[in-house]
Amino acid sequence: MTATTAASLRPLVEPVVESAGYDLEEVVVTSAGRRSVVRVVVDRDGGIDLDAVAEVSRAVSGALDEADAFGDSAYTLEVTSPGVDRPLTEPRHWRRNVGRLVETEGFKGRLTAVTDDGVAVAVDGEEKFIAFGDLGIGKVIVEFSR
Repeated sequence: MTATTAASLRPLVEPVVESAGYDLEEVVVTSAGRRSVVRVVVDRDGGIDLDAVAEVSRAVSGALDEADAFGDSAYTLEVTSPGVDRPLTEPRHWRRNVGRLVETEGFKGRLTAVTDDGVAVAVDGEEKFIAFGDLGIGKVIVEFSR
């Protein structure tokens, strides 16, 4: 039997996650001995809680079992939310972090707004608008006190 990959699982998992009202951020498959570990990262506006993780986990597990994605091979399913270290690459990632300190190669400032075209960031007391095409990959800067 050929190895099950993240690319082969994504078409099975994505519709299930989206029908539950979440965004599929990532699917990762790794080996742990004879068992595969399937890590499914989901998110939505407002974040997700443990009840949501359990709901998505049941739905994804059912879809994987129904599709017989692993055949007779054992697998462990982990459903989680993205951590604060997740790169900001999509408009929805930026939108979910309004109010936080963010950084790209071009700037470091407080994310104040997100529009369909880009983001507004307060940098050194000055508000700047940066179009998504000029933004690059961003990251959240963790603040322990503000």
